[in-house]
Amino acid sequence: MTLAIFDLDNTLIAGDSDHSWGEFLVAKKLVDAELYRHANDQFYEAYKEGTLDIRAYLKFSLAPLTQHPMETLEQLHREFMATYINPMLLPKAAALLAHHRAQGHFLLIITATNGFVTRPIGQLLGVDDLLATDPEIIDGQFSGGFVGTPCFQAGKVTRLQEWLATNKQTLAGAYFYSDSINDLPLLEGIENPIAVDPDARLEAIARERNWSVISLRD
Repeated sequence: MTLAIFDLDNTLIAGDSDHSWGEFLVAKKLVDAELYRHANDQFYEAYKEGTLDIRAYLKFSLAPLTQHPMETLEQLHREFMATYINPMLLPKAAALLAHHRAQGHFLLIITATNGFVTRPIGQLLGVDDLLATDPEIIDGQFSGGFVGTPCFQAGKVTRLQEWLATNKQTLAGAYFYSDSINDLPLLEGIENPIAVDPDARLEAIARERNWSVISLRD
């Protein structure tokens, strides 16, 4: 089974779902607007620079999930999908997924953004599976912690290797699409690495190494 692996944020969608969820919380007045927006923006800049402290960010970003019952969060997420995620959908991304699906490839999203935010997006995009940073749930409520290895930078490699072992699959002939320098550890281990609307550092590396560079934006 050939794997077609995709980063999510700014790759398959035209924006960052994690940062946008923070903006949604601010807009809904579910967090302290000024403080939360400032911190959310700072963490996002650190992510783009490749210097994000993932554990500090997860402590920040998962905390609001602890403040509401699961039913309320699911209702909020449906509104988030309609108002923030649907406008980010890319026809060329849908076509790319369809192209790999038609070839019988297994479609796998691997994302640093937590699974609460991203699993419904993966379902909307029709992928076969999704690896994300997994928030901890205790007695049906988010605890504010996370389970296992954060799915970020080299952690994506770790999580993918665990998935391969569990599913008895290999990376033979695999594709990986990403926009971010943070995904360089995984891109370097894939037979077919593709830079998608890449940041400046990833684009420079991709062109130096003769990797494919594509755009899914209109």
